[in-house]
Amino acid sequence: MTTASADLSTLKIQRGTAPQGNGRRLPQRLILAAVVLVAAVALFLFLRNGLDGPREVEITTAIVTSPSQANTVLTASGYVVAQVRAAVASKGTGRLEYLSVEEGDKINKGQIIARLQDDDVLAALAQAHANLAVARADSEDATRTLERIRQLFSSNLASKAELDAAESRCSRVIASIRYAEATVTSAEVGVENTRIRAPFDGTVLTKNADVGEVVAPFASSANSRGAVVTMADMRSVQVEADVSESNITRVKPGQPCEIVLDAYPDRRYPGYVHKIVPTADRAKATVMTKVAFRSMDDRVLPEMSAKVMFLSKEDDGAQAGAAPVPTVPLSSITTREDHKMVLRVRDGRVSEVPVAVGEVIGDRIAIREGISPGDQVVLHPDPSLTTGTKVKPHGQ
Repeated sequence: MTTASADLSTLKIQRGTAPQGNGRRLPQRLILAAVVLVAAVALFLFLRNGLDGPREVEITTAIVTSPSQANTVLTASGYVVAQVRAAVASKGTGRLEYLSVEEGDKINKGQIIARLQDDDVLAALAQAHANLAVARADSEDATRTLERIRQLFSSNLASKAELDAAESRCSRVIASIRYAEATVTSAEVGVENTRIRAPFDGTVLTKNADVGEVVAPFASSANSRGAVVTMADMRSVQVEADVSESNITRVKPGQPCEIVLDAYPDRRYPGYVHKIVPTADRAKATVMTKVAFRSMDDRVLPEMSAKVMFLSKEDDGAQAGAAPVPTVPLSSITTREDHKMVLRVRDGRVSEVPVAVGEVIGDRIAIREGISPGDQVVLHPDPSLTTGTKVKPHGQ
């Protein structure tokens, strides 16, 4: 048989030879492409977050600073308080009939501020005057009678008993005059009690009652008023500041101070330590210090918040006349291309702003041109921060 005798050696499998074609190489290329794509996306996200995302920086604010703050040894907060102040009330009880003042009015000592209904006390005063007139008329009659009895007694035409009776009547009339005079004085006091007068020169701070309301001493009734007005002597205002116990040794009577009211941060008032109250507040661990104004204006009002800077020495002439200026910390100034600059932050982005600097005030420096009070600037600016860089406050 020819077929059976055929050479079977040609049917051997060639194991060492790789198969022809791209059937197994295509999946490997897909895997490699996917890895490259993932790496590219990761790199893109990293670059976007690292380069375009806001950078954390320390930010501070430009504030108005007085040149005298270079001499500041201590700062404390407090309130403006009038040392001469009174809640003016009536000694009598009655309905308020007249009120002549309102808030802000200046009044003089002894001026009638208000008046209560006084019909009853005026009637009592009129009756007392009438009784006094009757007593004085009786006195004249008794005196003339006594003189006649004495003449008759000297002529033995009147008895000793008649003389004694005349003298007794004259003494009783004199006593009745004194009683009537005391009654008149009491009635006058009653009338005066319906007049509410200013105890000193000052300004009305608050009006506590209105015409028609019942006024009573100490407001003894729930429906009555005690004080009619509250007034103060504006010349007596001082700042009462709480100084920490640990710092009270840095304060002494007569020490120069500078007072800045929160309502007018651009205005500074010279002052001095008037008194250190000899007791401490146990709850706050502070000692009250009263600071008097050397000069002030009508803008200083009681109960205003104030900041007191205790100075190591008096301002010299230059500082006393120098106006407060915008300042920033020294660490916010940078030099770029031979120009002094700050990095101002607005709407989350940095802008390089050239500035003209002035004198150094403590750890701050005056800015003559470039920025205004309230502008935010970067502390310790990094050289890589340029105009347009996105930033955010540190820790946010």
